[in-house]
Amino acid sequence: MVDKLLFKLAGIKQIMVKLAGLTFLQALLIIGQALFLSATLTNLWLGKSLSSQVVNIVGFSLCFLFRQGIDLLNSKILDDYARKSAKDMRKKLLEKLFVLGPEVVQQQGTGNLVTLTLDGIFQVENYIKLLLSKMIGMLLIPVLILIVAFWMDLTSGIIMLLVYPLIVLFMIILGFAAKAKADQQFTTFQRLSNHFIDSLRGIDTLKYFGLSRRYSRSVYRSSENFRKSTMQTLRVAMLSTFALDFFTTLSIAVLAVFLGLRLIDQEMALFYALSILILAPEYFLPIRNFANDYHATLNGKNSFHAIAELIHSPAPKKEEVELTLWQNKDQFQLNDVSFAYDEQNKLAPLSFAASGYQKVGIIGMSGSGKTTLINLISGFFTPNSGTFKVQGHELADLNAAAWRKQVLYIPQTPYVFSDTLRNNIAFYTPDVSDEKIWQAIKVVGLEKLVAELPDGLETQIGSGKRALSGGQAQRIALARAFLDQKRKIMIFDEPTAHLDIETELELKEKMMPLMENKLVFFATHRLHWMHQMDHILVMDEGRLVEQGTYAELLAKNGYFCKLLKEMRGTKDAE
Repeated sequence: MVDKLLFKLAGIKQIMVKLAGLTFLQALLIIGQALFLSATLTNLWLGKSLSSQVVNIVGFSLCFLFRQGIDLLNSKILDDYARKSAKDMRKKLLEKLFVLGPEVVQQQGTGNLVTLTLDGIFQVENYIKLLLSKMIGMLLIPVLILIVAFWMDLTSGIIMLLVYPLIVLFMIILGFAAKAKADQQFTTFQRLSNHFIDSLRGIDTLKYFGLSRRYSRSVYRSSENFRKSTMQTLRVAMLSTFALDFFTTLSIAVLAVFLGLRLIDQEMALFYALSILILAPEYFLPIRNFANDYHATLNGKNSFHAIAELIHSPAPKKEEVELTLWQNKDQFQLNDVSFAYDEQNKLAPLSFAASGYQKVGIIGMSGSGKTTLINLISGFFTPNSGTFKVQGHELADLNAAAWRKQVLYIPQTPYVFSDTLRNNIAFYTPDVSDEKIWQAIKVVGLEKLVAELPDGLETQIGSGKRALSGGQAQRIALARAFLDQKRKIMIFDEPTAHLDIETELELKEKMMPLMENKLVFFATHRLHWMHQMDHILVMDEGRLVEQGTYAELLAKNGYFCKLLKEMRGTKDAE
């Protein structure tokens, strides 16, 4: 239940010292509460008046009130610390994800990382809050009560000492079973999160191919697996809680029988018997609370461990390199660069060169390796082998700040932030003037959208606000690119894949002027773009099978011409 990474949290030792001090005081108050109550009952049993017990009653009341006050103070300290720690963890997690880059998203899954960052952090907060209070209480309170029990009656102390390890052993056995079920549930939830996000991303494609209904059954199966896993975990949790409560109650009953028999035989005083009997439930209460909350914190522990591992994972070594603003004389090369997701999905070693303000087209069928190559050029992936050469600098990968500062990346589905249209367009250039923004709007053809919006440029879009079509989102991305004149390298990853041909051709007219005086990498499976490319890379099953100009590829009559025929692109050959 206790993750060793927990003790790496900032300020954890100071908090534990504070909690230990308060818990020690609370244990003394519990003992004092029991002694005052026993004294009151004993004296009343001996026939003394209630008025003579004012001191004992006041003492009991004060112990009770101070005990509740310490409980509140403990909760306040833990709430503040858990909230601050969770906030720091979220910040560190996001910072680390930016450092690790998109490669970790590919490995962990988008849905899993989103769930960890949102729900996982709240589970961690609950985990820290519950674990620290229950753990320290279990370590201190029973020990002090046991010392008092031994002082009052040796036999009762021995019984309490012998019973406690048996309950701990029983809790450990049940804990292993609960942990196994909780781990299974957590894995199932990760799978469901990734599955759901992937389904949302591909819903348009699934509907286009008529597979959405069939795929919905797959989502249903994943959710059913998670439901069954959750119910199995709850079943074990409820069974273990019932069993632990039963055995602790039985232990108290056994102790009560021994005390009763010894009272009958006049082997001990009523005061001591009552004190031990009142303290017995308090003796077992911390371990019962710990066991009950064990199941509530298992998901928190799993989330905490997953987040902590990501935070403490070693960051990739970045090569510090100084690159100048890209100019027409500069050179870019890939030398035997390869990448593999697994044994079946890999990009074979490939080499090519580009220079100056050149437009490089990357063409191939779906799954041919276009996006993988784009991710390598963008610096999202680290190659398994090979090197890059940029402006004479040899680099192991392109995950370098000097390279990213020069790159404009436009994916299939550009991200639209939950903000105004103005701020979305000016995202990379926040200080740009209104005149420039309107110039960008006219260049990419967004005038019609602005005219339709109730508040014009100040209209809120993104995240459930004003809905945008795929073409409008792409135009916003192009407007961002137009405003950022400093970046001279443009990377397109299937930017028109989800658009109809009319919208695509209309956007094409807007996009081509933006590519002037820039180094452009344009990945697509639409052949009509290749007419405008200066150099073409032809991909097939993770291999670079051909490269050259459009005319050179036609003259070779190789795989590129085969693509033309398969895609019915004979018009492109004219």
